[in-house]
Amino acid sequence: MNKQIINLLFIIAICFVAYILFRNLDFKEGFDANTTDVKTTTSTSTSTSTPTSNGVAGGAQNYAANIKSMTIKNQDMLLIAKYRNDYENAILNLDDLINTIMLQTALSVDASKPLPSIEKLAKLESARTALNNVMKFVDSSK
Repeated sequence: MNKQIINLLFIIAICFVAYILFRNLDFKEGFDANTTDVKTTTSTSTSTSTPTSNGVAGGAQNYAANIKSMTIKNQDMLLIAKYRNDYENAILNLDDLINTIMLQTALSVDASKPLPSIEKLAKLESARTALNNVMKFVDSSK
């Protein structure tokens, strides 16, 4: 009888701790907290609106303007025209690094479990494709 009371108290204590824990967590199932609470502003207007105030289409113009603003800030920070050669060298060196890692991976495939090595090769190929796209972007920027 005494063990049953102790077990019951443990269950109640665990439930109480779980209740306190989940009560203090701030989450909504199915919603991204970053998209529901973010307020955006436009450069021509001083009003603020949430992305859901006018539906998805109502906030599209502000959303596009914010993305364009972030892109311009990043371009200003990177100074692509000034440091193009340095960026190209870094990208080429990364490409060489990926190629050597791919060769090492291809030469060290475990015959009993080849799938992890093949998956690693696929990820490295994806990274190399991404580097090619970055190189095209650097080359096209003026």
